[in-house]
Amino acid sequence: MPTRPPIRQIPIREEPIRLGQFLKLAGLAEDGVHARELVESEAVQVNGRLETRRGAQLRAGDVVAVGDERVRPVLD
Repeated sequence: MPTRPPIRQIPIREEPIRLGQFLKLAGLAEDGVHARELVESEAVQVNGRLETRRGAQLRAGDVVAVGDERVRPVLD
């Protein structure tokens, strides 16, 4: 059984942070348009649940997944 890659920690200055903003910060989206496309194509999960709102508010400790990549915002 293959192991999943570890969850990458992404420092943020303050919370909450919008999902679209965080996708760009974490390098999962190239720009705002790409972030919107990821969300609209139902490719993004937050804490194991499908998230369809690009403006969804994330807090430190939430886990965002796009494909096999998992990232977590942490306060800097």
